[in-house]
Amino acid sequence: MQLRSKRYNNDAKTATKEPMELSKAVEKVKSYNSTKFDQTIECVLHLGIDTKQADQLVRGSLSLPHGIGKQKKVIAFCDDTDAEKAKQAGAIEAGADDLVKKVSDGWLDFDVAIASPKVMGKVGKLGKILGPQGKMPSPKNGTVTNDIVTAVAEFTAGKIEFRNDSGGNVHVVVGKQSFETKKLVDNIDAVISYIKRVKPSAAKGTYIKKICLSATMSPGVLVTI
Repeated sequence: MQLRSKRYNNDAKTATKEPMELSKAVEKVKSYNSTKFDQTIECVLHLGIDTKQADQLVRGSLSLPHGIGKQKKVIAFCDDTDAEKAKQAGAIEAGADDLVKKVSDGWLDFDVAIASPKVMGKVGKLGKILGPQGKMPSPKNGTVTNDIVTAVAEFTAGKIEFRNDSGGNVHVVVGKQSFETKKLVDNIDAVISYIKRVKPSAAKGTYIKKICLSATMSPGVLVTI
């Protein structure tokens, strides 16, 4: 059985199971006792989708109005002629054959992989390595693109990727506990609006069933839909 810290248990005593209006929910999460680090705040949306149906899966990427308070380590699979430009845009590694081999040999110290369509034939063999970690480049989340430089710059700055899990939940990082309430509200509004826009046409009934906010080591707070 998982043991909770005294700090967490004290916060839990002040928590409520009733949904709150978004700004109040954000203030509640921010009010919890701080830790030795700036906790990451995550928004989880429980969706009314059938995850066994391919035409009801929800995934994508977007840049939040105020970022997420963290830069990401990005690599770029591209022609050698574009490699230097990708590095100037923020990529920690860029290239084709050499980078594919490096990852194939087990190097995975990065958060996002961007790829040019021209080299996807080579990158494809990394599917068994990158796929389970959610790092495989895909056109659906904007990580396979002809505009390598722009994609690298956006993802380095904190552009987020998401996809639903097997339970129909989408987990999205929306900032840090130290963010101003308004900035967190703006970011969360952007996420909710985007999730609504990408609603699968095959999904029936209530689409967004529940929204919950939580910090890394703090209780969750339900948000009024």
